[in-house]
Amino acid sequence: MTDRPEGIFPLGEENVAYAKYFTGTSYLCPLSKEQVFIANVTFEPGCRNFWHIHHAQEGGGQILLVTQGRGWYQEWGKPARALKAGDVVNIPAGVRHWHGAASDSWFAHLAVEVPAVGGHTEWCEPVTPEQYAEAEHEDR
Repeated sequence: MTDRPEGIFPLGEENVAYAKYFTGTSYLCPLSKEQVFIANVTFEPGCRNFWHIHHAQEGGGQILLVTQGRGWYQEWGKPARALKAGDVVNIPAGVRHWHGAASDSWFAHLAVEVPAVGGHTEWCEPVTPEQYAEAEHEDR
């Protein structure tokens, strides 16, 4: 693994609270808890979160603002999308998806939680090695 390049936001602490929903090591640095929750999430190379869904009765979803490195975003049943610094991903409530780092790059994004009525996250199964390899292959 390569050394982590310096990011524009702090790395934060190892994300032990949600480690059971990740393959690999991630770091979490909450930036705002007022009005809208925003956190810097950093993934070591190859790290990704499990498939998950942001549920809401009204509003909700998530916005990812990529700040560093290369990574992936994939919605269930669709091809993976390669991500780089400057990319924005709007994830509506109710969409099953995952995101994480490329195998050879650190990756960081700001995670913006869209305010929701009855909002919660449903964590599903891990992204399989085959699914991850397919995402990596699609970029070649």
